[in-house]
Amino acid sequence: MKIRCLIIDDEPLALDVLETFILRLDNLELVGRCSNAIEAYNFLQNQQVDLLFLDIQMPKMTGIEFLKSLSYTPKVIFTTAYRDYAVEGYELNAVDYLLKPIAFDRFLKAINKVTEQAQPVASLAAVAGVSTEAGLSGSDAFIYLKADKKMVKVKLADILYIESLKDYIRVKTETKEIISYQKISFLEERLPADKFLRIHRSFIVSIEKIQAFSASVVEVGKSEIPIGRFYKNEVLQVLNQNNLLEA
Repeated sequence: MKIRCLIIDDEPLALDVLETFILRLDNLELVGRCSNAIEAYNFLQNQQVDLLFLDIQMPKMTGIEFLKSLSYTPKVIFTTAYRDYAVEGYELNAVDYLLKPIAFDRFLKAINKVTEQAQPVASLAAVAGVSTEAGLSGSDAFIYLKADKKMVKVKLADILYIESLKDYIRVKTETKEIISYQKISFLEERLPADKFLRIHRSFIVSIEKIQAFSASVVEVGKSEIPIGRFYKNEVLQVLNQNNLLEA
């Protein structure tokens, strides 16, 4: 089930940025944008909302005053250019507090907090975002990843690495990156073990795209990725074995 979101902010640019971020994530649904608290109050009389992105400094009524006026309280992520309101925001049980200008990775962190507080999903397969019907062997092997409201085809040969963003993953290729709503462990189970290697709790890399490695990092493309302490022995064993086979 998608999280129904309402943005309340008197700055058009802030409204646009948050709308763009929300539309990138398949588990979020934007149901409205309001430029002040009065408009938002009227909106909530007729619409059910799960999550508010609420600016604090607004004319006529602040976001904090507005939140205190509600008879029921959706989950709230405060958005503001001022750090001074953080303590009061958390006293109102806000999920998070985003300081403007808001970066996408910080936005994702806040959404992860929301999903942690939500009820567990009924079926992982229903929200996983990976097509298990994809061909996972051969030179033309591919998967479909659910991103930007559609299933996106990604050839395994194009993948440089996969990064965990908690409840999301970032799949990095030489030409693009794809953010999909799912756990990295779910994808790890479906990728061919002879082609991809988990080197860290947050990273899976394409073995053939590794350009160099040491006891602590691997170089993939233009990125230097750390080897996790608990993965170190297995990673070095696999990479050294591959080196012997190619010698």
